[in-house]
Amino acid sequence: MRELDWDGYRNVRDLGGLPTPLSPTGATLAGRVARGPRRELLTDRGWQDARAWGLRAVVDLRCADEVGRRDGDPFVAPDALSGITVVSAPTEDQDDPEFREVCFPILDSPEYWRHNWRILPHLVLGALRAVADAPTGVLVHCSAGRDRTGMVSTLLLADAGVSPASVAEDYAASVRAMAGTGTHAPGDRQASWDAERVTDWLATVTPIVEDVAADVDAAFAAVGADDDLRARLRAGLTTP
Repeated sequence: MRELDWDGYRNVRDLGGLPTPLSPTGATLAGRVARGPRRELLTDRGWQDARAWGLRAVVDLRCADEVGRRDGDPFVAPDALSGITVVSAPTEDQDDPEFREVCFPILDSPEYWRHNWRILPHLVLGALRAVADAPTGVLVHCSAGRDRTGMVSTLLLADAGVSPASVAEDYAASVRAMAGTGTHAPGDRQASWDAERVTDWLATVTPIVEDVAADVDAAFAAVGADDDLRARLRAGLTTP
C-alpha cells in the first residue's frame, strides 16, 4: 500500500515497497520516507493521518516565498505540527541568473534536474543531507510533489537499488496524480492536462528519469555527496 490516505492531500506516497536487492526484505522499507505536495493542503485530520503513518519530520524543498497558507487552503489547529520538525531545504535559487535562463522553461520536466545540480549543487546536496539527518518518518515535499520532489525521490530510490523502470513509474504516478488540478501552484501548465496529454508527456520524459536513475552515481558525484551520506540515505530505505 504505497499510496497514503492523508486527508486533503493528494499525491502522497510511501517510498517503501519497491523491489531492491539491497534490502534484506527484498524491497524498500515502508514508514521511512514519504513524498507529497505542499503541506498546507493537509487538514487537521490529514495531520492526524500523517502522524498515524509515523510522521516525525518534514523536509520542504520549496523556496521561502512559496511557503505559507493560500486562499482555499484548510485552516488547521495551531498545534497541528506540534512535535514535528520542519526543515527548509530549497533545491532552487530562483534569483540565480543561469538557473532562471536555463531551468525556468522546463521546471515541470525532469529535463531540468541535471541543470539544477550542475548550477546549484550545494542546494541539492543540502536537501539530501536534510533527508539523511531527519528521523525515521520524514515527508519530503515541494509544491506539486512532482518535480523537485521527483528529483530527490529519484536519487533516493536509485541509490537504494530500485530499478530505473520502477523509479520512472514512481515519477509518472505523481504526474498522473497532479495533472488537471490547480491546487498547488498558479500557472502550472499541467493543471489543464487531460489523460491523453499526460500519456504523451510521459512517453517523452520517463526515459529521462530512467537515464538519471541508471547513472545515479554521476548525480551524487555532481552534487558532491560522499560515501557516508549515500550510505545513510540508502540505510534509511533498506536497513531494518
